[in-house]
Amino acid sequence: QTISIAKAGITTVLNSRTSVLAAANPPSGRYDDLKTAQDNIDLQTTILSRFDLIFIVKDIRMYSQDKIIASHVIKVHASADAASADTRTPKEENWLKRYLQYCRTQCHPRLSDSASTLLQNNYVKIRQDMRQQANETGEAAAVPITVRQLEAIIRLSEALAKMRLSHVATEENVLEAIRLFNVATMDAARSGINQHVNLTPEMAQAETQIKRRVGIGN
Repeated sequence: QTISIAKAGITTVLNSRTSVLAAANPPSGRYDDLKTAQDNIDLQTTILSRFDLIFIVKDIRMYSQDKIIASHVIKVHASADAASADTRTPKEENWLKRYLQYCRTQCHPRLSDSASTLLQNNYVKIRQDMRQQANETGEAAAVPITVRQLEAIIRLSEALAKMRLSHVATEENVLEAIRLFNVATMDAARSGINQHVNLTPEMAQAETQIKRRVGIGN
């Protein structure tokens, strides 16, 4: 199976086992907190379910954070000439590349029995929680929790073990993988105003009128 990509004048076909890092903007240009995650992401659930982790990154207007970002961007441009003049590769970078290559080729961890049991119990609990949320809100989650998500957590657990050059993925690795999954994909699946408020027809009509008069983020 393959993945077709057409972006920025590049048209190519990748093997389906290729790791893909994708980024996208909401349809309106800014993330709208009054909409559900599914409306903001605007991608089919069949596509979203294929990603191991999904992060929602918001550009929140904060003085301290904006100052740090502006300072970083200015420093990058100010030191651009100096960086291009020094083309030598640091020893630390070569060491990191060799370490990653060694991890990939020499380490192939598998879940321990206790880690497998812990992962199974947590997966069942996540499925139950998402089913309960769907019953309460009357809407399906933006990211369906299926066996693909279970396989994603398994891959994360094994990758965490691989980073330590361990041939066994332990309960600690599973817990960290589940934590990453919760702060990323699960937060994306749960986000949206419908999680907190059950809108009546009158409230929905009022919301529509307000959106017409007030810009996103105001």
